[in-house]
Amino acid sequence: MTVLPSALTEATTPRSAPAPTFAVISGAQVQQALGGRERQIVDLVEAAYRLHGAGDSVNPPSYFLRFPDRPADRIIALPASIGGPIRVDGMKWISSFPGNVQAGIPRASAVLVLNDHDTGYPFACLESSVISATRTAASAALAADRLSRGRPRPTRVGFVGTGLIARYIHTFLAGTGWAFDTVGVHDLSADSAAGFSGYLREAGAGTTGHVPRITVHDSAEELIRASDLVVFATVAGEPHVTDPDWFSHHPLVLNVSLRDLAPEVLLAAANIVDDVEHCLKADTSPHLAEQLTGGRDFLDGTLDDVLTGRVTPPADRTVIFSPFGLGVLDLAVGKYVYDEVAGRGDLRLVDDFFHDLRRYG
Repeated sequence: MTVLPSALTEATTPRSAPAPTFAVISGAQVQQALGGRERQIVDLVEAAYRLHGAGDSVNPPSYFLRFPDRPADRIIALPASIGGPIRVDGMKWISSFPGNVQAGIPRASAVLVLNDHDTGYPFACLESSVISATRTAASAALAADRLSRGRPRPTRVGFVGTGLIARYIHTFLAGTGWAFDTVGVHDLSADSAAGFSGYLREAGAGTTGHVPRITVHDSAEELIRASDLVVFATVAGEPHVTDPDWFSHHPLVLNVSLRDLAPEVLLAAANIVDDVEHCLKADTSPHLAEQLTGGRDFLDGTLDDVLTGRVTPPADRTVIFSPFGLGVLDLAVGKYVYDEVAGRGDLRLVDDFFHDLRRYG
């Protein structure tokens, strides 16, 4: 038997680390942490875009789980890592089942897992449909602000698609200082259009300023021609807006749902994306434009290019922002929620979630 000197024993014996913890954060806690903080979240999303643009992130391709017997349904994994002061790894696991709408529940559901930067241990699981909608809306509001700075600020907004994402985008626009004279609404479902119009009336009644005129449009063309800022937030699987002439007044377009616009519409406009490699895939409108032209010359740059001044959006052309959605944004917002809940002392820890932590038992 070999007996090690005590000094060597002390030098090679690892110090015991505190046992890792694991928390579950509910949707109600997420909403409480994020409610009414639109400006803070937009600033946070901008910081995340800048970290990503500076290379202080890892954001691999999203992974799509599809089902041969359910072609309309999918579940997507978005792994990511972000540095800077956020310093967290993790993954969003989000499903999209359009049939849920007919059943009276939202189309999308999601969870977000956060992993410790130093140990890799997951330390929290958060309900993430609200986080996903929040980061999407914050990204849209940020883009609307930055892409409109060289042109008259839009006063007529139109929403094509009137689900949860449209509601969050409107909330973030209103919460970051936007005021509109008119709000246009178009949806293939009359009930959805009526429900969104009701939300808009309630939101307007809760303000002390000017209440906009709400108009339900019978067609997407009618809405687009009547709007300076157009928001696409549908579940369309292929383009249904095909005529570039509908955009002859050169509006700002938030192409959030990514598949409404025919490539010809994009080719007649200036195009900004969140991330080139992520956006040009899965038959998005920019991907279709790439397939049609055989190249990417139709792209003017990324939102980070605009934020840093490398690209100036034109004032005399239609400008289209197409965000595929980056996992680093989910991590930034999710870590913000975790810190808020932890700061209030409201973390719900799962006792003994990590059970066998001794290497040799």
